[in-house]
Amino acid sequence: MSETPPNTLQYRFDGPEDAPVLILGPSLGTTWHMWDRQVPELAKQWRIFRFDLPGHGGAPAYPAGSVGDLTARLLATLDRLGIQRFGYAGCALGGAVGLELALRHPERVASLALIAASPRFGTPDEFRQRGVIVRTNGLDPIARTSPDRWFTGGFAAAQPAITDWAVQMVRTTDPGCYIAACEALASFDIRADLAHVGVPTLVLVGSDDQVTGPAEARTLVAGIPDARLAVVPGASHLVPVEQPAAVTDLLVRHFSTAWQPAYDSATGQTAIPAAPVKPVLAAPPQLSPIAEIAPAVPAPFVGGGRPDPYDAGIKVRREVLGDAHVDRALAQADEFSGDFQEFVTRYAWGEIWDRPGLDRRSRSCVTLTALVAGGHLEELGFHVRAALRNGLTPVEIREVLLQAAVYCGVPAANSAFKVAQQVIREETTPEE
Repeated sequence: MSETPPNTLQYRFDGPEDAPVLILGPSLGTTWHMWDRQVPELAKQWRIFRFDLPGHGGAPAYPAGSVGDLTARLLATLDRLGIQRFGYAGCALGGAVGLELALRHPERVASLALIAASPRFGTPDEFRQRGVIVRTNGLDPIARTSPDRWFTGGFAAAQPAITDWAVQMVRTTDPGCYIAACEALASFDIRADLAHVGVPTLVLVGSDDQVTGPAEARTLVAGIPDARLAVVPGASHLVPVEQPAAVTDLLVRHFSTAWQPAYDSATGQTAIPAAPVKPVLAAPPQLSPIAEIAPAVPAPFVGGGRPDPYDAGIKVRREVLGDAHVDRALAQADEFSGDFQEFVTRYAWGEIWDRPGLDRRSRSCVTLTALVAGGHLEELGFHVRAALRNGLTPVEIREVLLQAAVYCGVPAANSAFKVAQQVIREETTPEE
């Protein structure tokens, strides 16, 4: 067990101290106990290192809002322990950490196993919406439905104790850390980088996984040059729990046969594995080898010699309003309205919303008030939804509208309450 500073992770060891280190990374909403059934066999050959995500399993609640942040905390923990080289197996969010390690720190990863993983987990809108649900209702709705996402129906019915354990595991997670982890998954997308994963990789998936199923697994195998696929029948998303023996056997075989050596006893040097040679047809021409620094590409300029804010604007616009809304607005643009959409993206979102002087919660408060004052009810609906995504609670939105009633007028606020009430009901009601 460990004491946990803010920039590290809670961890535990199992197995012989002089064995190679094998790290097991957990899924969102779980703890290191999801690997309990694998540890006895794996610990015969490896020193097993397990960690908890922030706010999970009693770990300190220091939210991490990106996969890169989680990876940095894991590496900081390993550095404190003097661990430089390791194998890594991760499930779902834990798999995303493994991919980040293989891409950004390939010299440290001897072998990789990705379980119920994906180069992109659903859509950003789905995970930010889940954050809205948790912020408004707490974790109970997510906890109650977790067995449906994690296990097949037959397993859940036959194993009520494990089903109850799963519900309690989610229910006792810190909500703020869970929301931050949802944001980490929302922003994770390495589809264009898969060809740079130069580590022997096992991609393992349950045949009945409806969250990150065989289709996502095949995308990983197709993109990673040295990857093999294993589909476990009769298992859903949390396959190490549902089919522990099959997963254990696959992990033992993979890490026993696909462990890249790093230490050269003749030179005393640590070898950094080179990226494998990729077929001409499979290698995107714009991608560079792992260790090569790509030449800087100058950003387009607009008047005044400043970089064009359009790219930043489209990113912020999508993060605040959601992909579906932005895609719909851009798809409806034609020769008449296209310039206006470009203007809004570049100046409203790239110039104003991207300024550092106010955080997005504050900008949402200002925007809601201005829209009430102007009577722009259609835009108000979009921005109530955006305010929820930016972290405002329904109670805080209510207070903004009450304040607006004083300074913008009761009739305007009355109409605004009707719009906001409908949007909040739609966005914060958990799916059964």
